[in-house]
Amino acid sequence: MSRVFLFGWIWSGAISLLCACAPTAPASVPAPENALAAPAAATGAGKIKHIIFIIQENRSFDNLFQAYPGADTVDRGKDSSGDTIPLVPVGLPVAYTLDHSAKAMFAGCDARRGLRGTRCAMDGFDRELHYGAPPSLKYPMYVYVPHEESKPYFDMAHEWVLADRMFASQLDGSFVAHQYAIAGQAASSVDFPTGAWGCNGGPSDVVRTITKQRDVDGRWERACFTYRTLGDELDHAHLGWRFYTSKYYAPSSDGGALWSGYQAVAHIYNGPDWHKVVTPQKQFLTDVERGELAAFTWITPTCANSDHPRCGGGTGPSWVTSLVNAVGTSKFWNTSAIFVVWDDWGGLYDHVAPPYADDDSLGMRVPLLVISPYAKAGYVSHVQYETASVLRFAEDLFDLARLSAADRRAASPADDCFDFSRPPRKFVRIRAPENEAFFFTQPPDERPPDDR
Repeated sequence: MSRVFLFGWIWSGAISLLCACAPTAPASVPAPENALAAPAAATGAGKIKHIIFIIQENRSFDNLFQAYPGADTVDRGKDSSGDTIPLVPVGLPVAYTLDHSAKAMFAGCDARRGLRGTRCAMDGFDRELHYGAPPSLKYPMYVYVPHEESKPYFDMAHEWVLADRMFASQLDGSFVAHQYAIAGQAASSVDFPTGAWGCNGGPSDVVRTITKQRDVDGRWERACFTYRTLGDELDHAHLGWRFYTSKYYAPSSDGGALWSGYQAVAHIYNGPDWHKVVTPQKQFLTDVERGELAAFTWITPTCANSDHPRCGGGTGPSWVTSLVNAVGTSKFWNTSAIFVVWDDWGGLYDHVAPPYADDDSLGMRVPLLVISPYAKAGYVSHVQYETASVLRFAEDLFDLARLSAADRRAASPADDCFDFSRPPRKFVRIRAPENEAFFFTQPPDERPPDDR
């Protein structure tokens, strides 16, 4: 066992020891509580042929879209002592770590009664474990991204759709989140594996499961799954797919590879579909330029381009802008739907209580951007979505079967975020500090593998 790997194991165990107790911030813009869309009347069939699922990392809605016009945000929150804590601006390049395990979710939620993580008071974020924050930052959870840094995301929202009732399908961090992004489930896994995040870690690489009572010390299972994924459904329908990500090494993987969900699915990792997992992720930019785009595409970031607080790269908005501009200026624009999702809240404050769905759902509120020539212009959706809503959109569009409870319950963004009765709108190019050429000069992903 390597020293780096051992430290990661110890850190993962340490954060799982955190327990929580912990009053709530008012909403600045009211929205229908737990609103659910009716079954989508339109799917985009005949108009949308390409779905691009861009997955970013670890930002809550209040953190990244604070004060966005028409969206439900606040500029302060309560802590576990009942004090009001103003949200202060902290830039994306400021690197520190916040616990975002299931127990951290329970801490931030502060359920006053009933099942953990339900009926949330949303005032226990100060009880989350953290390290590495600047000494001057007393409450590193109660922060927002300065608007000059989040401007490319704001500009995308102004042109297309921002959803302010989007929740992570899972309770916890990235390992489970990225399984939901490809399969709508994670076999009841919770938090992080003991070793490499996937099938290459061997039989000793295991992960805990969560029980129906939300006990996070359930049975162990191998972090290499056998369930059906959206990729399998697309294969069955003779539709192409690609998953752009960082290269996978085990056990001391380079950083972005920890977000490569298909490495934890046995028949993909060990089978003929593994060639559809493409590295490095910046190849997406050249593939689109060459006229190559699958029916469904996932794109995960490198550490520096991820928005993850631990990474401190600061280039996440530019990275997403480059991906969006690549599709928008290509021949594929008129037939594309782009979804930008942050995989979990990263421990950062948010005032909207997540609804209960089942044992491991739903998690904290995260942003969702919907970008398409058929997306409504400058629209804020207040319909409840979750990570699996992107899968549901694809399943409805391509007439695919459901994978799990999550995509069966999830509302598709088709009905509220799109207007398929209108002709496609012309693409508006988004500006960002770094352009596409910058990402071809970046070194390989070097995120420390112990950070989850």
